[in-house]
Amino acid sequence: MPSVQFKDYYRTLGLERSAAEGDIRAAYRKLARQHHPDLNPNDKGAEERFKDINEAYEVLSDAGKRKMYDRYGEEWQRYRDAGYTGDEPRQTRTTVDPNDFGEWFARRNASRQGTTTNGRPRSRSTSPQTDRTEDSFSYEWTTPTEAGSSGRFSDFFETLFGNIAGRGADAGPLGEVRSGHARGEDVEISVEISLAEAFRGASRRFEVKRPELCSTCSGTGLARGATCPTCDGDGRILKSKAIEVRIPAGVATGSRIRIAGQGGVSAANGESGDAFLRVTVRPDPQFQRDGDNLRTEVPVPPYTAVLGGEAQVRTLDGSVVLTIPPGSAVGKTFRLRGKGMPKLRGEGRGDLMATLAITVPSRPSDRERRLYEQLRELHEGSGE
Repeated sequence: MPSVQFKDYYRTLGLERSAAEGDIRAAYRKLARQHHPDLNPNDKGAEERFKDINEAYEVLSDAGKRKMYDRYGEEWQRYRDAGYTGDEPRQTRTTVDPNDFGEWFARRNASRQGTTTNGRPRSRSTSPQTDRTEDSFSYEWTTPTEAGSSGRFSDFFETLFGNIAGRGADAGPLGEVRSGHARGEDVEISVEISLAEAFRGASRRFEVKRPELCSTCSGTGLARGATCPTCDGDGRILKSKAIEVRIPAGVATGSRIRIAGQGGVSAANGESGDAFLRVTVRPDPQFQRDGDNLRTEVPVPPYTAVLGGEAQVRTLDGSVVLTIPPGSAVGKTFRLRGKGMPKLRGEGRGDLMATLAITVPSRPSDRERRLYEQLRELHEGSGE
């Protein structure tokens, strides 16, 4: 197993951790002269040693930096940037006390029950249940991996001794098998599309911020005996991930698209949560939606309504010719079968309901005005 190389600044300068300020300065001057690259032109390693010596002196010669380094080691800068001073109370223990196991179990339970190691509640998604309903569409982004086998060791022994003989940590004490690890959190994304996109189907690319285990503290919320500066004790941090989602034809406002496994990472090696895309379809100026059916108006001039004729009806996939029978009244509705929205579940499409609307000229010509006047006189003279 590869080892992690820790930069020990005291060792670099050949000092004890209790070295005084004068000793640090003297050691630096001696070693800087000894390993200066200009004085060692044939030594390829001199430049690297010289850099290490300067780095060590820069930290140890500054009282504030030295205190942070003594407290938090080579991660001192991260803790300083997070607002730490090095005076925080230590929480580490050099021996294992059986009476202290309760704290370990408390941290495990906090992870499962939705609280952090410092007692604060974790954020929870308010997504609805993931069961498929008539107004939802399940889109499998990845296939979730089934968790392993039964007969596993408890979390306590797993933590103390590791994954023994390839076994996991799904079982409770004395081999009592639990139902499984806690899932990661679900995340929800809102998307707005046009009616035309809902008709054809569309795709969207999103930057999803999903909670992942903090790499500094490995999800425990503690680092070097103090609250982790990266996640502030939560055990998780938000990271962005780009995903592309196919929006199926036929979706409506309120439809939810499930992208399996693209939610938050489990804090206990369980399944990742899911991402849900909640769809809103923008109102369309031409069509009104009623389930899988669409409604629209067909404007025709008065003479077409009286004498009959043909009218062009716009649909979402082109235009069709509608035959208007003579004497069609305003508000008469024609059903154009199969010209509505695609059905999200099943095959086929809804219908288009075309309602007749009469258009009149806003600025009739002199001849049109005379003809309308004659028509009025004829109507009044007939007594109808």
